[in-house]
Amino acid sequence: MNGAGSYSPALWLGLTGTPLMIAMGQVLFKLSSRTTGEFGVAGIVALLLNPLMISALAVYGIGTLVWIFVLKSVPLTMAYSFMALTFCFVPLLASIFLGETLTLRTAIGALLLIGGMIVINS
Repeated sequence: MNGAGSYSPALWLGLTGTPLMIAMGQVLFKLSSRTTGEFGVAGIVALLLNPLMISALAVYGIGTLVWIFVLKSVPLTMAYSFMALTFCFVPLLASIFLGETLTLRTAIGALLLIGGMIVINS
């Protein structure tokens, strides 16, 4: 396996892009939940036909495909640490698209996660 410094830009894009796609999917799931009816056959069918839900599943699916190619070239222990970025991306996207408040605690937590990634991968 290559050292982390020798990975291609496309691989780095996959390492950071997959957590971003997972975070985008979470925002789309939240948006689709706003129009969800009662739990039951009709509610599930309506949810499965919801364009936001379909988009969320598509983003997740694409992210999964990208992730498989990332795992082909990167040790799982390194790659999986990048999934911590979802905990950074979700609050940011929730703030932008859902109007949720970003707090100092969230920012500090994100910095600690990124610091942990650096320690794990150095």
